[in-house]
Amino acid sequence: MAGSSSGTIVAGITAAGLATVAFFAYQANATAPAHPLKARTGSTAAADGSGKTAGSDGGVRKKAEKKQAHPVPANSGSGLRIVYALNAQRVWLVAKDETPLRTFKVARSSVSPAPGQYAVTSRATRIPGSDGVAVEHVVRFAAVDGVVIGFSAAVDGSMPDPYAERKTGGIRSKRPDGKALWDFAPVGTKIMVVA
Repeated sequence: MAGSSSGTIVAGITAAGLATVAFFAYQANATAPAHPLKARTGSTAAADGSGKTAGSDGGVRKKAEKKQAHPVPANSGSGLRIVYALNAQRVWLVAKDETPLRTFKVARSSVSPAPGQYAVTSRATRIPGSDGVAVEHVVRFAAVDGVVIGFSAAVDGSMPDPYAERKTGGIRSKRPDGKALWDFAPVGTKIMVVA
């Protein structure tokens, strides 16, 4: 009987010890930061679940700052469209819901269209460019003084000479950007040109 009593006491002490250890472990976990680096930098996840992080200075930084570095220009229309900013030499491919799907730099042609609304009039997979360089993914949308204006990419990856005196209408991009624009813009796609 004595052995049975001492076994019950030991079992009771062990159960109480485990409960105490579990309680302290729970408390330590509840007050610990979610990530050790966040404790050092003072950043914590935003309470609104927005996917933003708040720094120790109280400011909020977006995870995708790079995507916001070049917002779609104001007054560039609405809906599914290509936006071409002449002075910035940049193109945006904008979805119907106003989401910018892609933006990239381009080399401006020596002849430029006036700001306004246009539409894709024709396309060609590969042709000689107006400067004699083979181009691909040609998307035409305007003509100025007999010079056809359109987006394209040089097959050899080159960009046009900005000091050339020859009148050209090719707005050149890098090949991956040219392919993305080609895939985005069938005939009739709206193009907004802004200053």
